[in-house]
Amino acid sequence: MRAAFLTKPKEIQLSTIAVPEPRAGEVRVKLKMIGVCGSDVHLFLGHRQLPSPTVIGHEGLGIIDKLGEGVTGRILGQRVVIEPNTPCYKCTYCLKNRGNICPNKRILGLNEPGCFAEYVIVPADFCWPLPETISDNDAVTIEPMAVSVHALLSSNAKPGDTIAVIGLGAIGLLLTHLALSLGYKVFVTEISQTKINLAKEMGAVALYPVGDTQTQADFLNAIWEQNQVAAVFECAGTSHTASLATAAAPRGSEIVLVGLSAKPATFTPLKIAREGIHIIPSIIYDHPLDFKRTIQLIAAGIVRPSFIISRFMPLYQLQTALEFAAAGEDSKIIILP
Repeated sequence: MRAAFLTKPKEIQLSTIAVPEPRAGEVRVKLKMIGVCGSDVHLFLGHRQLPSPTVIGHEGLGIIDKLGEGVTGRILGQRVVIEPNTPCYKCTYCLKNRGNICPNKRILGLNEPGCFAEYVIVPADFCWPLPETISDNDAVTIEPMAVSVHALLSSNAKPGDTIAVIGLGAIGLLLTHLALSLGYKVFVTEISQTKINLAKEMGAVALYPVGDTQTQADFLNAIWEQNQVAAVFECAGTSHTASLATAAAPRGSEIVLVGLSAKPATFTPLKIAREGIHIIPSIIYDHPLDFKRTIQLIAAGIVRPSFIISRFMPLYQLQTALEFAAAGEDSKIIILP
């Protein structure tokens, strides 16, 4: 099969390798579409080191091609979307139903061969059969949609409340779409006018803070206070926006950290304590609830996550696709193997 390896930062090499075989409890999926994620871009740019050339990618849609020994509940030819994070089920966190922070989890495209290939091996319980009513384009965006579902449900904000979203990458856009679809009012802040336009078309209110961090924070805080923003979702994943979220959060609100900046951010403990602000982490999703919920939301027509797809590209152009994604204007690039 053809597989695209990240051999070193900013270098993708397309190779021909043996088709993998599923072990007991696993299935082999022949891939139809793969989404390019922001974490793929971070790997591509060298922000996180990989120990050896790796097939990255984890947002996969395909057809079950082969069943490993003992697999039940899955059939050949079944269309499935891949849930790429597998907890160990043995550690302290897994035993407390916190598998999303399992330190031993296996992750496609990181410590397991990923999806930028023609086939991928997945534990049977981590590929989800799809109803025919869900299109391929909606299906391939289920994984990032599940991240957004988990983030919104991590907050105590409820439909009818007002929230704010900082950063309109795929997750920020999908979170905005979900919240608006469920009856929230949403303020958004983003540097890309293209992405601002997408959010405004859905009904979000765009804010354009300027100046240094404190000036931006004062601007946002005044508007968010006036509109009783219940939760601020930091989705940009930079130290600046994390610092901005904590500085601008209105009294009594929550800050949900969805972005994944590895650099230190700053906050003022007195403000957080005196104003009763809660900081909530949100990382990936809970298995199996969040994928199940996401599929139900799409099947019911409540959300249509495929709106974030900005272009399709073939596997042999993955290098270029990752360069486009790194430039920041694309909302979601889909690779066709």
